[in-house]
Amino acid sequence: MAGALEGLKVVELGEMVSAPYAAKLMADAGAEVIKIERPQIGDRARTRGPFPADSPHPEKSGLFLYLNTNKLGVTLDVTRPEGFAVLEKLAATADVLVHNVAPPEMDRIGLSYDRLRRLNSKLVMTSILPFGLSGPYRDYQAEDLTIWCAGGVCVLNGGGPEHPELPPLKTFGQQAGYQGGVHGATATMGAVIAALRDGVGQHVDVSVQESIASILEMTFEFWPYLGAIATRVGQKPIQPLETLEAKDGYIYVCCVEEHQWRNLVHMMGDPEWADWEIFANRLTRAANWDALKPMLQEYVGQHTVLELYQTAQSRRVPFAPVSTMADLLGSEHLKARGFFVEIAQPVAGTHKYPGAPVKYSRTPWEIRRPAPTLGQHNQEIFGNRLGLSAERLTELSRKGVI
Repeated sequence: MAGALEGLKVVELGEMVSAPYAAKLMADAGAEVIKIERPQIGDRARTRGPFPADSPHPEKSGLFLYLNTNKLGVTLDVTRPEGFAVLEKLAATADVLVHNVAPPEMDRIGLSYDRLRRLNSKLVMTSILPFGLSGPYRDYQAEDLTIWCAGGVCVLNGGGPEHPELPPLKTFGQQAGYQGGVHGATATMGAVIAALRDGVGQHVDVSVQESIASILEMTFEFWPYLGAIATRVGQKPIQPLETLEAKDGYIYVCCVEEHQWRNLVHMMGDPEWADWEIFANRLTRAANWDALKPMLQEYVGQHTVLELYQTAQSRRVPFAPVSTMADLLGSEHLKARGFFVEIAQPVAGTHKYPGAPVKYSRTPWEIRRPAPTLGQHNQEIFGNRLGLSAERLTELSRKGVI
């Protein structure tokens, strides 16, 4: 059956994560995505691991292979006039152009919405950029660490004023790029719907910094409301709300309602200390957490994560296992939902990747093809579709344009 976005034509001019992930979300839902990479070099993600057997190879990057499923791949140097002219031909018949080309480079090569909409008035162009297309930081270069810090997440993951010895931290990987990609894909689909309704496209400006800041949730409100910074290790106003170490891993304990606390006390065998006045309510339990935590830790440390989780579930006590990567791959629940998928790629071989976080009842999500090898579809797109002759393609290849 056709995917939800079957018939949507997307051109992606993306490096690393943000624009490629936005385009992947559309491709996996059925859209046709033509991914443009630099000749000879390709997307920078090809240089990032992990690699099978830890042996770097441009066609075996786990990051690239995951981010570029279901895409057609071409090589094109859009910084040169001849290359940009080919990009214009692609954009002329596309519904969407999504990119993360830095604003100074956009200006230099002439990548502007005004220019492209003259060729295709219905085109939606989505620019996913570290700080957006306006403001004093517009032209700043930024990697994942920079944007996490600028978005406010790193300080939440630090020690705060109570623990100045613990610096701000970012999570592993390219999570800011993924957030930019999610926001970019969502915004793009809104613009596509508007184009279907109004008959004209528009330029979508996505700031990754603002994408991060928008998901800070109530942690941001601690500052304007209380003048306080919410951190991973700061003293919490209510307890227990903490990760504790079991025999074989970690488990998150969240028992801040009184009935939850009483159920936890019964689960632990009604120890005498649970009735001490200093543990009388969730506020005093927080104020005296330095005394309470060792007692809870002693109980939790005597059991496995699974034992604790199953017992807590039967007593309606909110415990949550902290999953490792191995736990996720071995999860019976994720297996039952078919979350992980095996993808065979001609160079990298067959490996397991995360699949769809959503289920469509009528228009299935599916992997139709693996990530493309570098320039794999040049002939199909440039020759068969755009009608460039074999002689012209040979000339462009000789010049390094494709």
